[in-house]
Amino acid sequence: MEGQQDFLVIETELDQSPPDVLHFFAWDEMVCRRVGEGAMPPVAHLWRHPNALVLGLRDRRLPNAAGAMERLRGEGVSVGVRNSGGAAVPLDRGVVNLSLVFPYAEGTRLDFHNEFRMMAGLIGEAAAEWAVVARSGEIRGAYCPGEYDLAIGGRKFCGIAQRRQLRGYVVSAFVVVEGSGAARTARARSFYEEATGGLPHADDPKVAPDTVASLQELAGVNSAEAFMRVLRRQLEQRGGRFLGQGQELVDRKEAALVAEELRRRYDA
Repeated sequence: MEGQQDFLVIETELDQSPPDVLHFFAWDEMVCRRVGEGAMPPVAHLWRHPNALVLGLRDRRLPNAAGAMERLRGEGVSVGVRNSGGAAVPLDRGVVNLSLVFPYAEGTRLDFHNEFRMMAGLIGEAAAEWAVVARSGEIRGAYCPGEYDLAIGGRKFCGIAQRRQLRGYVVSAFVVVEGSGAARTARARSFYEEATGGLPHADDPKVAPDTVASLQELAGVNSAEAFMRVLRRQLEQRGGRFLGQGQELVDRKEAALVAEELRRRYDA
């Protein structure tokens, strides 16, 4: 987003969060298509969900995944399989999510390292407000591990993924801001234990304790709202133009239909 002079910023307030977490991924799909077509400028989207588990495509292939997902849904957890990279991520009101949506010309070769570094730089700069330095690199044993994990003192607090379409792409991040990293790790481990039946499986990322912590634990960030204030300021300094309260980029009913299509395609 360096040098970007014209992009929109939209925030979905927590109390307006759609119950189905896949709504947000449907939103990404729809906005990415329109950004790629030139119908709107690049977009940044800040959002949170009160209680969800977002899975990767490999997670869905685990032998008992369907049963584990249905049990969680019965407990009131919104469960969905996303169409970008990565593995299981527990979401709650203490986890801040950011999506950056950009166009690119058909046939252009993208260097995904640049895209990931762009997001890592933005999140790292926000964390630096609390006088800490975030390091980039995979944290083995953390849930949803990746080359561009962000960590402080060897414990992960942020994961980054991307999704590409024909003319646009989305870089997304989850940032664990409030609460217990150990508790979220336990949620992820519990899913994998049930989804694998406790047996070794090639698609089990083998989540380990003491690998994830929140920025509250690592740096004294007192709330998700405080971290989001810093992100809003950074986005505005980079040229972001905030949509007014109540303005929508996509129709919510249409997004709900796209979410159902994603569920049919990836949950099956």
